[in-house]
Amino acid sequence: MKEITHETPLRRVRRESGQTLKSVADSVDYDVGNLSRVERNLQKAPADLAERLSRHFEGRISELQILYPDRYMPPVSDSSTNSLAEGARAQ
Repeated sequence: MKEITHETPLRRVRRESGQTLKSVADSVDYDVGNLSRVERNLQKAPADLAERLSRHFEGRISELQILYPDRYMPPVSDSSTNSLAEGARAQ
């Protein structure tokens, strides 16, 4: 299971707009549990959902940002990899 360390574009736009997950799910006619997983990047959004969400948020988020959230999020640093690299340099 993926570990969430950064906010996805979908979550950021929803929170900035002041809407609840339930209100968005109702508006786009999608299950709130599944939308929550999409928003947390634990489940891929179907293309038709991405289209409905982009329309719902009036273009403040693109379908591509919903379909491929990893491409629009800052890279996650892996502290264990960094520690190994630092240890190798110290020797």
